[in-house]
Amino acid sequence: MTTVIADDEAAADPAYAFKPSLMGGACQFTLRPDAMEWQIGRRSGRLRYDRVRATRLSYRPVTMQTHRFITEIWSADNPKIQIVSVSWRSIMEQERLDKAYSSFISELHRRVSAAGAPAKFTTGLPLVTYWVGVVIFSGVILATGGLFLRAIGSVQWAATAVVGIFFLVFAYQLGTYFYRNRPGRYHPDAIPPSVLPKI
Repeated sequence: MTTVIADDEAAADPAYAFKPSLMGGACQFTLRPDAMEWQIGRRSGRLRYDRVRATRLSYRPVTMQTHRFITEIWSADNPKIQIVSVSWRSIMEQERLDKAYSSFISELHRRVSAAGAPAKFTTGLPLVTYWVGVVIFSGVILATGGLFLRAIGSVQWAATAVVGIFFLVFAYQLGTYFYRNRPGRYHPDAIPPSVLPKI
């Protein structure tokens, strides 16, 4: 599947597309002057920029793709719309669309802001979900650290190395997840870099 992001010189209406699953239909979005036209599988519609009620940007890694971002959009006239920064290419591969995704989401924000939509712009996880996750993450880190200290005390170096590697990888991955997904608000002209791919 080919994903295209058109700039102002190439076309008047920027577009973005991705496959959310290997067997499912493609999701396609086009920014028209007054609305975003969308097609998700067999469903389609128009989301007027001035009718956007809320957006949420977040970092959502999955097993097959650890560098994955999602934009969620709520409006009065449409179901919740999700735009994802990766696309399925094969049974074992997902393609990162970092540049196309960042450019499209930034332009969408610019148009929503210009339309004067009374939208709420948020980042990360919902507040309660975030803090419950942080508490659980902290507990697991403490427990894993305890196992590491016990392994050192038993002078079993192979076991110590395994526990130590697991501890570092686990702490890095979940630490990055919670760092990027801190709950917050932002202005559409200043999207936090933690919830967009680097380009």
